[in-house]
Amino acid sequence: MSEKKRTDKVARGTTATSKKPKGFTDEERAAMKDRARELKAEAGRGPRADQQGESDVLAKIAEMPEPDRAMAKRLHAIITTSAPALSPRTWYGMPAYAREGKVLCFFQSAQKFKSRYATFGFSDSANLDDGAMWPTAFALKDLTPAEEARIAALVKKAVG
Repeated sequence: MSEKKRTDKVARGTTATSKKPKGFTDEERAAMKDRARELKAEAGRGPRADQQGESDVLAKIAEMPEPDRAMAKRLHAIITTSAPALSPRTWYGMPAYAREGKVLCFFQSAQKFKSRYATFGFSDSANLDDGAMWPTAFALKDLTPAEEARIAALVKKAVG
């Protein structure tokens, strides 16, 4: 009987070590740290927040690998032209665009979370409601004139 107990203990021990730990990935932890830094920096900026936000966004875009960098540059131009009332800023280490301090839309590099595509998304502050269901994020592999026109229209609609 003692032999059986010992076998049970060994079996349980090997099962427990084969499980992967659950929790945040390294990328998610880095994004949370970015957000904490952003909040701390925003608290001390005051009236120059919009100017600093623009330079922060351009710096984040410059750090991105291609082709995400090219897409982010083009998106920045589309968004600032389509909705000049939005203020560029970073949000969880990503380029984002806010109205009255609330993020309205954002770009997430494919490399940030090791995804196969970049993401352009909207927060719940965006005025995109269309019936009982509507998209709030889009996968981006490339920006053609058709996608650029659609994004410009969505950003204008989101601002309301």
